[in-house]
Amino acid sequence: MRDELAGFTIGVTADRRRDELAALLQRRGARVVLAPALRIVPLADDTDLREATRACLEHPPDVLMANTGIGMRGWLEAAEGWGLAEPLRTTLARAYVVSRGPKATGAIRAAGLREHWSPDSESCDEVVEHLVRRGVAGQVVAMQLHGERQPECADALVAAGATVIEVPVYRWAPPADPAPLHRLIDLVAGRLVDAVTFTSAPAAEALLRAAGDRTETVLEALRGDVLAGCVGTVTAEPLVRRGVPVSAPSRARLGALVRTIVEELPRRTVSVKAAGHVLTLRGHAAVVDGELRQLAPAPMAVLRALAASPGKVLSRTALLRTLPRGADEHAVEMAVARLRAGLTAPRVVQTVVKRGYRLRVD
Repeated sequence: MRDELAGFTIGVTADRRRDELAALLQRRGARVVLAPALRIVPLADDTDLREATRACLEHPPDVLMANTGIGMRGWLEAAEGWGLAEPLRTTLARAYVVSRGPKATGAIRAAGLREHWSPDSESCDEVVEHLVRRGVAGQVVAMQLHGERQPECADALVAAGATVIEVPVYRWAPPADPAPLHRLIDLVAGRLVDAVTFTSAPAAEALLRAAGDRTETVLEALRGDVLAGCVGTVTAEPLVRRGVPVSAPSRARLGALVRTIVEELPRRTVSVKAAGHVLTLRGHAAVVDGELRQLAPAPMAVLRALAASPGKVLSRTALLRTLPRGADEHAVEMAVARLRAGLTAPRVVQTVVKRGYRLRVD
């Protein structure tokens, strides 16, 4: 098959770059569920940002921690509006510049500045360790925040003798419309998506927070049937801390994240031989002898149950437990009929009179 992700459903929790990520996944055949977990609110007119900028001009920083590309660009754009862009750029040009990742590096260079060091892990902790080893006693550190305060990082620098100026350029806020996020939580809890992508640690925290009393159900799904795809190790941290195995590329790029998912999801497929056909189960579809067959949730649930024990007869009662609540035995018969029609291989599912159904493997 040319479309590596055909038959898989993937949730996207990003906001700002959701369309880009969705397009990359759809180009490979995936069905995408867009559900921003957070949105970025710029603080161009914020009093705290203006005061932090003036503090940097009055007490020129010896060190600049550039944490995000959007944050650095937003800071300089806000300074431009206040008529302070050139003085700020001149001041920052004298500092030892640490960029936490490639996006921050790009923003630094676009501003005519240059970075002096970047961590391999893109971790704030690694940045702090580097600065403490280098020595910050008596120095001023300008820390461009990424969404929320980082008290543990700031406190560690203060403990090492630095004066820290926190620069709040934007903050995270709940999505304008929370309905898609709650719909995605329903899908994850019901194991009706195959993967969920995260491009920031706050987004992962926000999804779990929005899950409310279903948080543990969502975590169990992410620990098992639903792949958690994270753009990098920093993004993955809230999930790893809760025992969720994650897939993350070595370099924090959207393209690399998509390649990681392309490699990982097909490994989770189940293949069986039945009635002379080869069936591969992929998310919401089955591949029958190399041809993709889209299936509705109920027929797909029945197929998964039968494929888990090829040749074994499953009663209507057993199959009923795989269907949504409120279904009856007639719903099982309907799901089997739709499954046979959808596979276009009617002999694959055999009716065993008075006992139930099985995959015909003989």
